[in-house]
Amino acid sequence: MTSDAIYCFDRASVLFAVYPKGSAGPRIVAEISEDALRDVFGAQGGGDSLVAACCDHFNQIKEAALHHYRNDPEKPVMLETGDFAFHSFFAADSVN
Repeated sequence: MTSDAIYCFDRASVLFAVYPKGSAGPRIVAEISEDALRDVFGAQGGGDSLVAACCDHFNQIKEAALHHYRNDPEKPVMLETGDFAFHSFFAADSVN
């Protein structure tokens, strides 16, 4: 699935849509922090790099967003680096 992600400078994040009940159902707007995109998914540049990282890893990001949404549908979905702790662990482990 592709992403319709956009970079939001003032929020230091990338906004994207997910569809908890499939593409025919309602959509929710979620976001992922710049830090998470840099730390976990390797974004290195400005807004275009952040959006590209979100699109390149959209399936993983979407699953994390849906997990947050299903745990508390009333709470905004804001993904941070800690939401992908298993990725950070493996990245750090491969460096050492």
